[in-house]
Amino acid sequence: MTEPEPPSVAALSLAATAAEPVSKATAQEINPWDVQAATDADGNIQEFDYAAISAQWATKLIDDALLERFERVTGHKPHRWLRRRLFFSHRDLELILDKYEKGEDFLLYTGRGPSSDAMHIGHTIPFEFTKWLQDVFDVPLVIMLTDDEKFLFKEKLKQPEVYEYARQNAKDIISIGFDPKKTFMYIDSEFFTSGFNRHFNLNATEFEKLITNNQVRGAFGFHGSTNIGSNAFAAKQCVAAFASSYPFIWGQDYKTYHRSKQLAAIPCLIPCAIDQDPYFRLVRENCNRMDQPSPKPALIHSKFLTALQGAGGKMSASNPNSAIFMSDSPKEIKKKINSHAFSGGQETLELHREKGGNPDIDVPYQYLSYFEDDDEKLLRLADEYRKGELLTGEMKKECVDMMSNYVKKFQEARANVTDEILDEFLRPRKLEWRGNPRVEKVKVEEKKEGEAASGNADGEPLTKNQQKKLAKLAEQERKKAEKAAAAAAKN
Repeated sequence: MTEPEPPSVAALSLAATAAEPVSKATAQEINPWDVQAATDADGNIQEFDYAAISAQWATKLIDDALLERFERVTGHKPHRWLRRRLFFSHRDLELILDKYEKGEDFLLYTGRGPSSDAMHIGHTIPFEFTKWLQDVFDVPLVIMLTDDEKFLFKEKLKQPEVYEYARQNAKDIISIGFDPKKTFMYIDSEFFTSGFNRHFNLNATEFEKLITNNQVRGAFGFHGSTNIGSNAFAAKQCVAAFASSYPFIWGQDYKTYHRSKQLAAIPCLIPCAIDQDPYFRLVRENCNRMDQPSPKPALIHSKFLTALQGAGGKMSASNPNSAIFMSDSPKEIKKKINSHAFSGGQETLELHREKGGNPDIDVPYQYLSYFEDDDEKLLRLADEYRKGELLTGEMKKECVDMMSNYVKKFQEARANVTDEILDEFLRPRKLEWRGNPRVEKVKVEEKKEGEAASGNADGEPLTKNQQKKLAKLAEQERKKAEKAAAAAAKN
């Protein structure tokens, strides 16, 4: 009988590891296609650490000084999502304010990857904010619906299916209230096969040549089994931020082969959730390498609207109980909030009255913080909740009422969005906008001053009679001033 072989070093190591408690801790993972919160050693899901994300990705946190300048330059009080730091981070927003202050053009750009036929309230947030920015700045806006991206990244989706999702999502977006005169929206699979995309394609091909596989893998975590379409798509989303990709918006020739150097120099502002930042880091690092260099796009990043289940979760179209959908009925909204919304209250009424609740982890309160515009009311609700004066059921009722009204208003607008209205938004065309009205006012005042000094109201040279009248008026004013000065000296 032979002696059994001694266990290998590897086997001993495995046995020792198995005997030790296994930590379930994981770090938060955020990229454009997957968002996972961190877990502690016991496997409990943690809140997203946005300060850590900002530090890791070298973005700037929005501070009071920036918001004060925003209000000073635009004349508008910052949106409640800026005031409450729900849009918390940025790249080069101050440079966009510089451009606006000078009355120079910039492009607003955002997008949506359609993965279901209805958006949830988390999806509406970047569009609500983008519409507010469009109203404040009065600039052209491009909205990209990436049906091709979703087809490439979602194994179960078919092209006709995701295209129909894009059309339905586009109608949802229009319902937010965008102005068709200054908004161009496009579905990738349509626009990329039209006659209007020549300059977009030229930009995309040039950008593809600048980017290596290693850069794309580093930015997005791709690997050897990732399909080649996913690798190539990155360039399309990047050059969507170039004003030169859309010459027709400025009324320029879109059929010519030669792209506009003037348009290439126009900057872009992108409001988006923080998980989309990797795309635009890629374009910021390489846009200056284009034959006609474009400025680095500026970004404003939003936090994630938490799932109904609470901290660390993100609303998901694949989990109907994680989100309030814009197609939900008042009854469904009430049931979801009452049954699934994580509460920061105590286990019993007595404990809640004694110790109070925690609005910082209370999902109904978090939703109110997004949609309640009254700062004082929001602070009062939090204070009463902490004191135990406001009960969990009462906080949920506040949320139910707010969300039901928000969704109802949206649904009423959505019912009026016809195919004809959608087609107008999708039609490549020259857009109309005014930009900074203060700059125009200054120009008018300067023009009037110049006319008064050198000519009449039509800019023509003054006649001899007009010159005599002006000289007479000036002499009268001089005598009045001398008389007033003499009287003041006498007194």
